Amino acid sequence: MTSVGMGALADGAVDDDAEPVAGLMMDIPLTVHLILDRMRAVHGATQVVSAVGGSGADLELRRATFTEVLDRAEQLASALARLGVLPGQRVASFAWNTQEHLETYYAVSGMGAVLHTINLRLHPDQIVFTINHARDRVVIVDSSLATDLWEVRARLTTVEHVIVIGDPGPWGATALDYETLLAAEEPGFPWPAIDERSAISLCYTSGTTGDPKGVLYSHRSVVLHALSMSGGDVFGIFEDDVVLALVPLFHVMGWGLPFVCGLIGAQIVLPGRQPNTATTACLIGSQRVTWSAGVPTVWMDLLRAAGTGGAGAVDVSSLRTVLCGGTTVPESMMRGYHELGVNIVQGWGMTELFPGAAVVRRAAMTDTPAGWARRTSAGRISPLYQMRVVDEDGAVLPAGSGAVGELEVRGPIVASSYLGPPDVSPQSFRDGWLRTGDVGTIDQDGWLRITDRLKDVIKSGGEWISSLDLESALMGHPDVREAAVVARPDERWGERPVAFVVLEDDAGSAEGLEEFLRERVAKWWIPDDFVVIDSIPRTSTGKFDKKRLKAQFAEGS
Repeated sequence: MTSVGMGALADGAVDDDAEPVAGLMMDIPLTVHLILDRMRAVHGATQVVSAVGGSGADLELRRATFTEVLDRAEQLASALARLGVLPGQRVASFAWNTQEHLETYYAVSGMGAVLHTINLRLHPDQIVFTINHARDRVVIVDSSLATDLWEVRARLTTVEHVIVIGDPGPWGATALDYETLLAAEEPGFPWPAIDERSAISLCYTSGTTGDPKGVLYSHRSVVLHALSMSGGDVFGIFEDDVVLALVPLFHVMGWGLPFVCGLIGAQIVLPGRQPNTATTACLIGSQRVTWSAGVPTVWMDLLRAAGTGGAGAVDVSSLRTVLCGGTTVPESMMRGYHELGVNIVQGWGMTELFPGAAVVRRAAMTDTPAGWARRTSAGRISPLYQMRVVDEDGAVLPAGSGAVGELEVRGPIVASSYLGPPDVSPQSFRDGWLRTGDVGTIDQDGWLRITDRLKDVIKSGGEWISSLDLESALMGHPDVREAAVVARPDERWGERPVAFVVLEDDAGSAEGLEEFLRERVAKWWIPDDFVVIDSIPRTSTGKFDKKRLKAQFAEGS
């Protein structure tokens, strides 16, 4: 076999003294400019539709083309440059899914600066930490969040300018007005030459343990992610799709949708400030949304509304696909949408490696037992990702063996470290692989099944119990709205499961849940206790906060 990169002779032999031969292709950097240029040159007439006020039938909408959005993004880039922002410096956004936030995405990344999307659901102390840790020079804030930023202003050590979208509130004349800045500039900002490995954006993990950790994405990784997700077997978005970008733009770069939709030319619908079920339903029905994404909670609420019948029922007849992630999607919810003609496609990812690292193939989602087994998995490994599972000692477990272990990932769109000193979290990486903290299996065809988080797994009598499978089974009961399962110390078995359940409004009690589970899980998996609570605490990214549940249970509350 001829060695890669060696000089090959005519007869197939290898000349060991020859220099490696470079490919004769144009060396064009993989930067976001390729996407922005395509948006203008190929998809300039594609629309961005934004909710800007009102609700229900009175919902107010704003429309702009890709060309108009990019014109305004170039004006914003000019304004930021006039304020002294240089390539590589940090500009933060503290905003909802609005057209202005989308413009900020394109302006900051296009000018070579780094966009830090602040997670507005973090605790104020963590928001302060991330702004200072990122060394943000400018913060672009939505008027509805201006007071929140004002209250911590004295603790922000690097911020030089605050730009408010809308009413400045308490900032008054001390802040700059977004529209005034844009009005003073002209479109046509010349995007600078950028190295494809230079930073483009910064997102922080939710920080349920210790301070949030910064993940610094590169231009190259964003372009490769957009290309990977553009496949029909991955996100499955096409040019004629109408995409409701329901995932917060501050959460893992809005799951990459600003760049995936820009690359493909799909219409983008933005839900605006503080979206709720009524707004979501109105946008889906009025804009004929075909594709959307989000955590299961949002879609469970919409499913209840869609099933009410009558004049107030939600119209999802246009909806084809919903990509769900962030936590395991209950099979009962998938089946509910299936009856309405909507495919709930489960995917898996992390802040450290973008969403969509594994996605369920639509072709595998047949209405058969095998198809439903595929639907309820985390998906098949996506292009440009490599995955493996390892045992407690780090030994690689063979794919297809059914062996359960910790999932590790590597690839050109996977973080190699966190922002900060090299020792910020060395235990998160091993031999060039990211340790995800998720536990699961990989079959011989590259299908991934997540069975638990390493910190949440329940080990009873030396055997593992999947809290995720238990939660999914519980949420199949018609009286259970949500369920979270945690471990409780046990003298005999080491640990035993306890289930926290949120019941539907008309449900009387948790009686019957144990009998319901007997037909669905092993007898020894059945929780020792079923605790009824009003709501399950969540992290800033919408996942169940099991750490808080365990603390509450320990305190007897």
